[in-house]
Amino acid sequence: MDPQWDDSAPIYRQLRDRVVVMILEGVLREGDALPSVRSVAVEFHLNPLTVLKGYQQLVEEQLVEKRRGRGMFVSPGALKALMKDGRQRFLEDEWPKVYATIQRLGFSASELLRASAHTPATPSPPSAGDQDDDASN
Repeated sequence: MDPQWDDSAPIYRQLRDRVVVMILEGVLREGDALPSVRSVAVEFHLNPLTVLKGYQQLVEEQLVEKRRGRGMFVSPGALKALMKDGRQRFLEDEWPKVYATIQRLGFSASELLRASAHTPATPSPPSAGDQDDDASN
C-alpha cells in the first residue's frame, strides 16, 4: 500500500479505495486476511479509528467480512462484485466520452484494433474469466 495520502478525499476513503485496488489486482484474494487495524495505523501513521472506518466501509459493501477474534477477511465473491460494478461504471461514465472522442476523430474499428495490438497488455485480474457471465446480464 502506498503510504502517501492526499487531500482529494478523506483518508479512510483513500484506504478503502486502496484495499479495493489490491483486491482487483490480485494482491488480496478471497479469503485472505487484511492487515490488522493496529498494524496499518502504525505503519502509515494513522489513527486506528480512521483505519477502522475505512475497513468498516468495506464490510458494509460486503467486500470484507469480520471474523470475531480473528480479523477481517476478503469476502467470497468480492472480486466478481468489484468487476461487475467497475464494468458497469465504465460503461455508464467513461465509455460515452471515449466513444464520442472516437467518433469526433473519425477512427475506424480496424485502426483501433491495430492501435490496441501495439498497446502493452495489462494483466487481467486473477479470475477475469468470471466476468463473461456478467457480460450477458
